[in-house]
Amino acid sequence: MNRVLIVDASASDNRLMSSLLTRAGYDPVEKGSVEAGKIEATKLPPGAVIVTAMRLSDGTAKEFINWLKTEGYKFPVIAIVDNLGNMDAIDVMRGGGATDIIQRPAIDKQLVETVGQYAKPEHVVLTLDNQLLPRKSEEWQTIEEKIKAIAATNANAIIFGECGSGKEQVAHQIYLNSSREQKPITIVDAGGAALVGRHNPENERSEIYNRIEGYFQKSAGGTIIIKNVHLLTFEKQSVLLHILETEHPDVRVICTAEPELLKMVTEKTFRPNLFFILRQSDIAVPSLKETTEDIPEIADFFLKRYAAQTGKPRKHLDASAIKALKLYPWPGNVRELKDIVLFAAFHAKGDTISEADIVFNLSDTSMTYDLSLRNPQRERDQILEAYQRGGNWKQAAKLLNITEKTLISLRKKYGIDSNGEIQS
Repeated sequence: MNRVLIVDASASDNRLMSSLLTRAGYDPVEKGSVEAGKIEATKLPPGAVIVTAMRLSDGTAKEFINWLKTEGYKFPVIAIVDNLGNMDAIDVMRGGGATDIIQRPAIDKQLVETVGQYAKPEHVVLTLDNQLLPRKSEEWQTIEEKIKAIAATNANAIIFGECGSGKEQVAHQIYLNSSREQKPITIVDAGGAALVGRHNPENERSEIYNRIEGYFQKSAGGTIIIKNVHLLTFEKQSVLLHILETEHPDVRVICTAEPELLKMVTEKTFRPNLFFILRQSDIAVPSLKETTEDIPEIADFFLKRYAAQTGKPRKHLDASAIKALKLYPWPGNVRELKDIVLFAAFHAKGDTISEADIVFNLSDTSMTYDLSLRNPQRERDQILEAYQRGGNWKQAAKLLNITEKTLISLRKKYGIDSNGEIQS
């Protein structure tokens, strides 16, 4: 199990990163200062990875990395930056020796996969590639039909969905099923280091303009996929809008975004005119808790891949494990399902994974949500949904975070009988 040293002064982000890495099967250790990080670095085993904030109370990431070099340590270092637009981010990559950088607002989306790129081979990390995962739900059958319909056009598209729900795979499938599949594709993460791009200082245009325009030149006749487009700064939004409106590049743009993008458009923190150019068509990817019937197939797919990669016998989920997975609310969606299933496969003693082998990390409340009754107008629907997912009223009460006695009172209030039917 690979050790990951986290050096960050933010206690909440330390907990978040530690939680994400633990679920992915890593062994994280947290420190809050450069000096503490140096002491811990001397204890790191081979194959470890270091994640550090740009600035700490007693130093900087650059100083920490220089110390590691001086002492002869060659652990890969991932720097956390608050804003890719400042010179510190570029400096720590070019001169500071960081292996990679991730943007702080995108920690939950990029940390595990970025660490996985640099962890040594003894740790198994399965990444979600471009294929669609096996699913049988009606919602996903509809999505597959929409993919083909949109692919047949040259329309730009936005794929909406929660973190880890499979938006990127849908975006890739539109490209792969389109006539532009034979032309170049460029993938840009609006919240990651890739947007740093290339700059021609001899050009009179701004640095950001040159970098973004370079992606369009590279993808002429093809496709650009912008991941997490809602993380674009306002300046980059303006540049992207100008290029699309004035230069009319022969490039199809497919974006992925979390649902908050719609709120950002309303609040004018995301330019509405750019939004409507990008959303000539769209697909809404449902969360995993909305398509729990897909969980057994997806989990089995990951177990097959795990067995193939490790050379170990394939493991199977028993009925108790499947029930536990279906009852969980899945704030991290498919990505979290992958991590939890692989963690169970690693620790299960036999070839069968039971409920006892499934470990859900609920320590960080910011990463979880449930069907708690907070909105009186939705109470009845939430009660019915909890009953449907739980299969009985005892499990429904657990999902709702209330006592069975309270649930009985609420059922009477809304006229819900023992079979989950509304009494007339």
